[in-house]
Amino acid sequence: MQKANRTNRTVASTPIELTKACKNCSVQLVPGVLVCNQCHILVHAEELERLSAWAKAHEDRNEIQQAHDAWLKVLPLLPPESTQAAWVQRKVRSLEVAAKAEEAAPPKNNWVKKLGPLAPLAIALSKAKVLLAVFKLKFLFSLFAFLGFYWALFGMRFGIGFAVLILIHEMGHYVDIKRRGLPVEMPVFLPGFGAYVKWRTLGVSNVTRAFVSLAGPLAGFVSAAVCCIIWYKTGDPLWAALARAGAWLNVLNLIPVWVLDGGQAISALSKLERIAVLTVCLALWLLLGEGVFALVAGGACWRLFTKDIPEKPSLAATSYFVAVIVLLALVLRIIPGQGAGMR
Repeated sequence: MQKANRTNRTVASTPIELTKACKNCSVQLVPGVLVCNQCHILVHAEELERLSAWAKAHEDRNEIQQAHDAWLKVLPLLPPESTQAAWVQRKVRSLEVAAKAEEAAPPKNNWVKKLGPLAPLAIALSKAKVLLAVFKLKFLFSLFAFLGFYWALFGMRFGIGFAVLILIHEMGHYVDIKRRGLPVEMPVFLPGFGAYVKWRTLGVSNVTRAFVSLAGPLAGFVSAAVCCIIWYKTGDPLWAALARAGAWLNVLNLIPVWVLDGGQAISALSKLERIAVLTVCLALWLLLGEGVFALVAGGACWRLFTKDIPEKPSLAATSYFVAVIVLLALVLRIIPGQGAGMR
């Protein structure tokens, strides 16, 4: 990887307090170190999250110079050779280019004054490009391909409904990341495999990652619950099939392996908290007879022996994990496995 060129602008450097112990694993740190040698978490993760949210807020308000200065304050807290630092350096350079272009550009929207009461509408139309930026072509193409795949596989009604359930799950992640002010891209769908949301963590804490990971299954529960209510009101077996499929897939996604949401979520849990998740999943397996809970329990058991266990527990992340899986279990309890019509 090539090193990014240093910026020519100078701002006051962010004061860095000496950290005596890692907030994640409690290991003693050498003064001035940026990454914990034990758990490899960025030492100033919380400050990085705060600064990146601040910079993103300035960008959203089109305050280019303030955003530029805020991102510059992030750099001293990142290892110089890290991918996060390279990304921030590129962001700083792009903001410098934008600032120069803004200075050279003629005054904007002077023509709007001539439109009188139609001015607000004209401004809204001129900013329609923002909508195009949000709904990127990659997102749209992958979504339509995803929808077409399941339409062909299961028929129109179930295929569209199933694709929408996956979309809602991914938008749960997207919205949670977006509200934290972190860089994120729209979901990408992979027909036959699933979908993912690409985001840059910038050294966020394990607890924040856990909350972001669990936001998808929580949104999945909400969509499955809505399908369950519609089924109860209409008696249409299509909605029962969608409710059960959505709940089952979201439980599957909570298996604590790296590629799934459960793998990121359980990283914030201590050994005792992982035992609690294991116990809850075993109880749900015995109560409901749903094998998917045994898979989650098996993953939690395996994660008791991995080296990523933080010394500091997180009651909030544990409660979130348990609450989501119990809510999904409730949907599976209401709609047990049955051959509901799909077409």
